[in-house]
Amino acid sequence: MEEPSYWTRWARRRLSRRRLLKGAAGVGAGLAALSLVGCGGGEEGPAGTAGPTGTPVATATRAPSGQFGPGVTDTEILIGAHAPMSGALGAVYSMIPKATSAYFNYVNDTQGGVCSRKIVYKVEDNNYDPAKGLEMARKLVEQDKVLALVGNLGDLDHSSAFDYLNEVGVPDLLVSCGAHKYGSDPQGHPWTVQMIPDYRMEGTFFAQYISENLPGKKVAVLYENSDFGRDGLAGVKQTLDPAKNEVVSEQPYEASAVDIRSQVTNMKNSGAEVAVLYTTPGFTGQAIKAADRLGWRPQYLVTYVNSDDILFQYVPPPILEGMITSQIMKMAAWKDDPAVAKHHEIMSRYGGPTPSNFSIYGQALGELAVEVLSRACDNLTRQGLMDAIESIDGWHTDLLVDGINVTIDRTDHTAFDNGRLMKVVVENGKGRFEYFGPISEFLH
Repeated sequence: MEEPSYWTRWARRRLSRRRLLKGAAGVGAGLAALSLVGCGGGEEGPAGTAGPTGTPVATATRAPSGQFGPGVTDTEILIGAHAPMSGALGAVYSMIPKATSAYFNYVNDTQGGVCSRKIVYKVEDNNYDPAKGLEMARKLVEQDKVLALVGNLGDLDHSSAFDYLNEVGVPDLLVSCGAHKYGSDPQGHPWTVQMIPDYRMEGTFFAQYISENLPGKKVAVLYENSDFGRDGLAGVKQTLDPAKNEVVSEQPYEASAVDIRSQVTNMKNSGAEVAVLYTTPGFTGQAIKAADRLGWRPQYLVTYVNSDDILFQYVPPPILEGMITSQIMKMAAWKDDPAVAKHHEIMSRYGGPTPSNFSIYGQALGELAVEVLSRACDNLTRQGLMDAIESIDGWHTDLLVDGINVTIDRTDHTAFDNGRLMKVVVENGKGRFEYFGPISEFLH
């Protein structure tokens, strides 16, 4: 019998751990809540206070003590990130680090920071360019002397910095990079921890849905020719039931492309009735509008990087109706939800962007970063942060969908192994995203 792949063994470990967590429901939740109160190393810390979404946040009552690394003074903790902050992608994704920064401002103002220190978050623009990403990472480490990089954003632009940070031993925490490599190699890249779900994992969810609900339909895949797109394609192909569905067209495009109409025409001509898109919002909009002009209206399954109302600015909602994507967060439009309402307040008061699904994610990232820092108060070193983040087990913020939790350990540096499908619903010409079906578990 063929030996299971690393990916399969990884999934089995995660599934086993999740079953243990579910078996300890109630008790586990109570212990998790109690663990958030402490400040580092399993020692008894100061009493915690409720954070913006009900998650306890360490207070600043503890006097500075213990061991400290670069970027740490008696009054500040300096961390950094590089991300596309300008250009076409910056217009969309800069909302994430801006929201994270706003949340840190909130914690500094209302909690006095963390570990008795204010969080200073320095974000550099990488222009979605690998060379620039490496340059900015080196600047943050070698000139600014940050303790860690937290929330680096972009698969392509982080590719070179990823190797550099692991070579020099600097924490590369909670990266907003969904390529499989960023979370699947904790032995070869022990300093990187992935925050957003793995694109390959999401591809398996899409393939499961297609084979279970659209048997007999031919499938076409449009994907960015990078780790981002290739991982999504791999997840679809490895999971799709060949007895039920066939991939009849694989259409790559370069991130620097101007026009992808020829790829869309090839997809239509293949006879596909289902289109899976591993594309960024601008290309997603271009592809769907091009297909509509050709009179081709397949069932779309589109990667989660598009699951925000901003997509309706690229494509008229009626054309998107029924499009399926995935997510793990509550929607920014759910203003009746207390956690979402608090998010809107924080973004407004502390310099954040206009609330969106991207800003929801950015705050959740910030909340987890604060939790990690709070566990390392007595050892605010780079290794101390790694020990802290590898102790995260069943962590949850109220900005996450119920049933979605974060677990990270020494053998698994990917925060999420599940997600939930959602679809576009249109009423009175206006579109919205709506969850449907059960939570999908990564099983393959």
